Amino acid sequence: MSLWIPIVPLVVIFTFGWWRQNRSLNAGWVDVLWAFSTGLLGLSYAVFCGGDTQIRLVVGLIYLLWFGRLGWHLMSRVAGHPEEGRYAHMRDWAGRRAPWVFAIFYLIQASWVWLFALPAWVLSQGQLPPIPFLVLGLAIVAIAWAGENLADRQLARFKAREDTQGKTCREGLWRYSRHPNYFFEWLHWFAYPLLAWSTPGGQWLWLAPVLVFIFLYYVTGIPYTEKQALRSRGEDYRQYQKETSMFIPWRPNT
Repeated sequence: MSLWIPIVPLVVIFTFGWWRQNRSLNAGWVDVLWAFSTGLLGLSYAVFCGGDTQIRLVVGLIYLLWFGRLGWHLMSRVAGHPEEGRYAHMRDWAGRRAPWVFAIFYLIQASWVWLFALPAWVLSQGQLPPIPFLVLGLAIVAIAWAGENLADRQLARFKAREDTQGKTCREGLWRYSRHPNYFFEWLHWFAYPLLAWSTPGGQWLWLAPVLVFIFLYYVTGIPYTEKQALRSRGEDYRQYQKETSMFIPWRPNT
């Protein structure tokens, strides 16, 4: 399957998503769209590329389970709720330019779907790695999946309580990292170069965790989340920043 085939469908899908958010004024659906699109594109590569059946089965299951879970989780946060604070702030900042600002933003998200599905394309043209690398890669995915799922559930339980409005979650994994969900998201990308050990060009997949770290730490993840947390929780979050590791889980400074 050619790398270029998905580009037109992605542009169409995200253009439709942009049109819908212009009507609903809830741009948070872009995250749901990104997660499901990445999972489906990775699964498509696994189905239509010409690598060994075993590695394509492994890749398809990983992308389906990882991004499927993420998509459902994000949907539960968006459906029936007001626009997330960071997107509402972005809309206020853009003012009359908001439709065009979000149009560019949606198309950028479409390009990131294509980028984040690249490991699936590489792996789906290769072969199964030696057993130790296969076991280690799958173990990393399992640990990361469980960790991110646990972090998301702990935060959801905290937010559901009536006494936590305006407060910061310091329970469970959130006591040791301000962004444990992002940490486990990053961790899972180390599985792909291990799974590509016997695949030509697979060494390039070591760039995947590097790029994801840059995205999460400097571009789309932590910076926007921290700014919104400071806007909504103020001094409580500033104290949390002093006490808790930003990314890698570590002992609290209390």
